[in-house]
Amino acid sequence: MKIEKKEWIRSLKFLFFSISAGLIQIASFTLLLEICHLPYWASYLISLVLSVVYNFTINRKFTFHSAANVPKAMLKVFLYYCVFTPVSTLGGKYLVNQLGWNEYLVEAISMVTNFVTEFLFTRFVVYGKQVDNDGTV
Repeated sequence: MKIEKKEWIRSLKFLFFSISAGLIQIASFTLLLEICHLPYWASYLISLVLSVVYNFTINRKFTFHSAANVPKAMLKVFLYYCVFTPVSTLGGKYLVNQLGWNEYLVEAISMVTNFVTEFLFTRFVVYGKQVDNDGTV
């Protein structure tokens, strides 16, 4: 199956904006874990929320160029995170506390998993055919 050039560009934009969201997530995670001494799960959860809000806002405007109903799109993203967040938080807590994995390795695995699944969900479920309809493309 051949992927259109526009979709490759969209994927690259999502990647670059997700990297910036990842920087926000890892910086806040590190601050909360190392400076505030919060437990892994709390540091992860707060940093994830900060990253999600930023990523949703920037990608809606610049990656998907969507004028779709914002509250409806936000609800769909919220539902995605109703599944992803408990799985990644509890799974990460288990890997760190029970198996002794490094917090930053678990954070990196969670971030990569989030990147891939969120792009697919956002592109095909949240916006679907409502991409490139904000008049800027």
